[in-house]
Amino acid sequence: MREWMLAEVNYAHVRENPCQVAVLPMGATEPHNLHLPYGTDTYEAVEIAGRACEAARQQGAQVLMLPPIPYGTETNQMEFPLAINLNPSTLALVLRDIVDSLDKHGVRRLLILNSHGGNDFKPVVRELCGKTGVHLFLCDWFRGTSADVQKEIFEDAGDHAGEMETALALAYFPQLVARDTETGALLADEGQLRPTRFEALNRGWVSISRPWHLLTTNTGAGNPHPATAEKGQRLMEVLVERISGFLVELASSPDDESFPY
Repeated sequence: MREWMLAEVNYAHVRENPCQVAVLPMGATEPHNLHLPYGTDTYEAVEIAGRACEAARQQGAQVLMLPPIPYGTETNQMEFPLAINLNPSTLALVLRDIVDSLDKHGVRRLLILNSHGGNDFKPVVRELCGKTGVHLFLCDWFRGTSADVQKEIFEDAGDHAGEMETALALAYFPQLVARDTETGALLADEGQLRPTRFEALNRGWVSISRPWHLLTTNTGAGNPHPATAEKGQRLMEVLVERISGFLVELASSPDDESFPY
């Protein structure tokens, strides 16, 4: 039994060990180039959240990882078979109900650990602000949490099924990474992206929800071939240190009128 995972503990344990902070891993079900599994985002979220919760527990924080949500927003990937979509409004309702449950049970702090770029939780976090007794925190681990070290570790981290995600897969679920049986090379294209006809979009001055079947060849965005397990392990060390450190601070901080200031 891993005492930091709600799915593995029992009622007696929960009664005797009140939870100070809950962590909710948010994933997705979608293709990741030709070499990574459909559950890549969920596997990543569980690995990162689980290791961070374990490290925080070892430092005395009463944290629990909730069972992951393996579906996310895929409205721009529905041309690919078996991409499973939850509309943003549906995802917001799911999160709201989870928050209501935590509030009922006296858990006042929730970290949403998001592993899918298509999931946008900021609107619902803003909507729930002041309407619940639960303080909500959002961590997109692939963005600000690790942005400063990505350039040190990777040639090009990539946007989707690129070097960064492939490195994590090689390190933590290598049995699910497809390789050529003769050469051992990744069964993946180079993740090249097709530019739009509009310079403002290409430069990032204007944004859209990108139709993924037009943007990519086989859903990959970023070259996965330079990835190694060692790079994935280096990234994980940084993520676990930073996220677990935050969880320890969060668990020990008094819940007064000026929280979190």
